[in-house]
Amino acid sequence: MIRVKHIHLYTFAIEYVVVLMEQVTWLSDVDDIFDNLLKKPSIFTNKRVLSHDFIPEKLPHREAEIKRLAFILATALKGGKPSNVFMYGKTGTGKTAVAKYVLKKLIEKGSAIGLSFKYAYVNCRYRKSNYRVIVKILEELGETRVPSTGLPTDFVLDKLIKVIDYKEQLVTIIFDELDWLVKSSGDDVLYQLTRINNDLKKSQVSLIGITNDLKFREYLDSRVLSSLSEENIIFKPYNAQQLYDILKQRARMALRDGTYDDEALKLAAALAAQEHGDARRAIDLLRVAAEIAEREGSNRLSSEHIYKAQDEVDRDVIEESIRDLPTQEQLVLLAITILHRERERKITTGMVRSVYEQLCDFIGYSPVTLRRINDILSDLEMLGIITAPVVSLGRYGRTKLIRLEVPISSVIRAFKNDERFSDVINKKKADIMFKQK
Repeated sequence: MIRVKHIHLYTFAIEYVVVLMEQVTWLSDVDDIFDNLLKKPSIFTNKRVLSHDFIPEKLPHREAEIKRLAFILATALKGGKPSNVFMYGKTGTGKTAVAKYVLKKLIEKGSAIGLSFKYAYVNCRYRKSNYRVIVKILEELGETRVPSTGLPTDFVLDKLIKVIDYKEQLVTIIFDELDWLVKSSGDDVLYQLTRINNDLKKSQVSLIGITNDLKFREYLDSRVLSSLSEENIIFKPYNAQQLYDILKQRARMALRDGTYDDEALKLAAALAAQEHGDARRAIDLLRVAAEIAEREGSNRLSSEHIYKAQDEVDRDVIEESIRDLPTQEQLVLLAITILHRERERKITTGMVRSVYEQLCDFIGYSPVTLRRINDILSDLEMLGIITAPVVSLGRYGRTKLIRLEVPISSVIRAFKNDERFSDVINKKKADIMFKQK
């Protein structure tokens, strides 16, 4: 018995040493990876240039929009209050970049002549409640002592008035993707901010709303519309040649000379031009392609890397878009996904509603009305996630025929990575619809 025990201990010791050796070998491999990366010159010289928030000194092919916005804001240089501005256009057409660029130049000019200008930037896709929007504005203006939740909205609005009105200045508030706020929480905060100048004694506030929804004004109350008195700037999508010029500018700033192929830039521009002329997509393709080239040990970015980047960017964008959807929109999309996975050929609004309501019951959410479901389907269609044309069923009326326009594998992966839906996405439609009460 003693010998057997010793044999077991000896075997355990050997196995333990083997595991330690494997870990040492693995760590050595990781060290080799780091060492090789440090020894090899990077394709990048300034990777930040290829980020979405980088604003270059020149914005190619947006000269007309820059001049228009600058002319509107120039009133402030003579002590007047600029008109509020709405900027419309597809994603990646330069709306945010133009707004920040012009305001930066206005602040510089104001400083030179003794005038004070500030701006606050709020992305409403991530700040969908009135309270959180006002808190974000306060943070942008340097007030960081307000909690992200817990106080009455009126209280933080009064705080905002005090923060703005402590001296003579013009504060411009940029609402990026403003339609997300209005659809989620209504237009109360917009109404309050259009009237805030009535409560200010020293300073003034102007608003810039940015949206890709051309029907956005239809969501606003008549009182808000009358208070806005806004001017509109429409941004047209970039074409392939314009996107190529943008990529060429960014590549010169971000990548080492001789590390990229001109044909690769043209390909990235052409692919992005097919997606509504989206400059963000073009820049993402260039950045990801350069990262892939580095991982593969290539010294030069080629068209092949652009194609590989396209697959990677598409997957990431789809999953990010789904993660950012409001919960009710996620549930409707989940219902469509389950029906699609069950190989339903003609997915109608009624079928989606039925599975959606079962999902709400299964997970523990209150379902919305049929009218709201139709609005959600329109929103998902606008994002390019589904198509939902209205068709006639004769004497049975009209309905939407719904089809996924993105790879179902990407949608399923997005839901599996969300703990609220990970269990549901693995179940069949019957498991949900015939759940025991």
